[in-house]
Amino acid sequence: MARRASVNESCSLVLPAPLAECLLAHLFPGDNDEHGAVLVAGMARGPRGIRLLGRELFLARDGKEYVQGERGYRMLTGAFVTEKILYCRDEGLCYLAIHNHGGADAVGFSSADLASHERGYPALLKIARGQPVGALVFAHNAAAGDVWFSISNRLSVAETRIVGPAIRRLYPEPPPRPRGRDATYDRQARLFGDAGQDLLAKTKLGFIGAGGGGSLLIEYLARLGVGHIVVADPDRINLVNLPRNIGATRWDARSWLTDDGRPPWLRRLGERVAATKVAVARRVARRANPRITIETIPGDITRPDVAAHFTDCDYLFLAADTNLARLVFNAIVHQYLIPGFQIGAKVPTDKATGVVKDVFTVCRPVIPSSGCLWCNGFISPDGLQREAATPEERAAQRYVDEVEVVAPSVITLNATAASQAANDFLFALMGLTRPDAPLDYLYFSPRRRAVRFDRPRKDQACGDCGVMSDSRFARGDAAPLPTRER
Repeated sequence: MARRASVNESCSLVLPAPLAECLLAHLFPGDNDEHGAVLVAGMARGPRGIRLLGRELFLARDGKEYVQGERGYRMLTGAFVTEKILYCRDEGLCYLAIHNHGGADAVGFSSADLASHERGYPALLKIARGQPVGALVFAHNAAAGDVWFSISNRLSVAETRIVGPAIRRLYPEPPPRPRGRDATYDRQARLFGDAGQDLLAKTKLGFIGAGGGGSLLIEYLARLGVGHIVVADPDRINLVNLPRNIGATRWDARSWLTDDGRPPWLRRLGERVAATKVAVARRVARRANPRITIETIPGDITRPDVAAHFTDCDYLFLAADTNLARLVFNAIVHQYLIPGFQIGAKVPTDKATGVVKDVFTVCRPVIPSSGCLWCNGFISPDGLQREAATPEERAAQRYVDEVEVVAPSVITLNATAASQAANDFLFALMGLTRPDAPLDYLYFSPRRRAVRFDRPRKDQACGDCGVMSDSRFARGDAAPLPTRER
């Protein structure tokens, strides 16, 4: 059952781009008439309010499910509404009736619309057994909503966000212009505009991993003026991190305790008291942007209490190369409709000779409804099983008694992937990404000075990004995340 909404809470709607494109084509086919539909949505609650997450769309056929109104111009038929509200009740999802008005940049419900809500929604709430019900109205470049959480609690939809290669935002009316430009950001605001710089200041980003790639991303985006950062990493700084972790020092690594010449017990003590990677990330971010809000979590994303911090972000960056981290990241992206990027650098070597086979870096956009890491084979079931085992279990399962291979890592390789992800994020956030821009995975091979593009695949039956009845797609808080306790 849905929890009560506070009267002071904000409410927004997130729509995957393919679903939004289908809806807008149905509402605005060029006939200047009114059309109807029903959106089925999940719900997520966070520190910044309630988000409704568009999962499925049911288009009402003119003259069959969307007919002449008894009091207003047109209406959804009783049979169509009953079928969809029962579906929402059984699936634990929100019911949102949709129609369109004329106009372009501003829209609102008519008095007849609001009267129909007063007549019908108390009954729909009873049928839905506490799941929210409501309505949305669209113009060409605007959207408004009236969502009922109970008879005494209803909220307006302040923003509708369409998530795809670029982010598109629809409001009931155009938002006020920013007051003025901060001289600090003058040069970049000449590209993004004052509104774009204001948008960066209101954006909340999540970073999973604060090592070589993650620390670069945090530095870049804090300097660009992002207003809120959440970063999680369970590790502490050590000497071998210093060439790659931005802002890390020998003091952070407690080098006077951990140098090779020290006794083992002293080195172990130094490793235990070394600075956490997230503490260094906090220092770097605040030096770059003293006004930034930063939440640092010295823990693993696979813990449920850590993962919960990331479900309210606007974008995610995965810079931790384990199957378990990919698993949770992938689930959050599709369950909460939060776009993200996975970055990494690889230097495969021959185990017998140590000879370098290849060098490449990768930036993978992971956007809701565009195909996920499961669909494209980047989460290994065997890898998940190995990583979930204890050290003793891993040792017992090893066929030969060999030391773990330490992979090469170079800051410049991390920088290639991090800068691509940061640019992709910036242009998507500002709505500057071209509509025809592909969402391909990018592979950079510096030895061959080559770039490769791989088109992500999507399996409609996927449990993460598909819309099968048991998938987590857009279910928000109604589905558990695949953390370790699961």
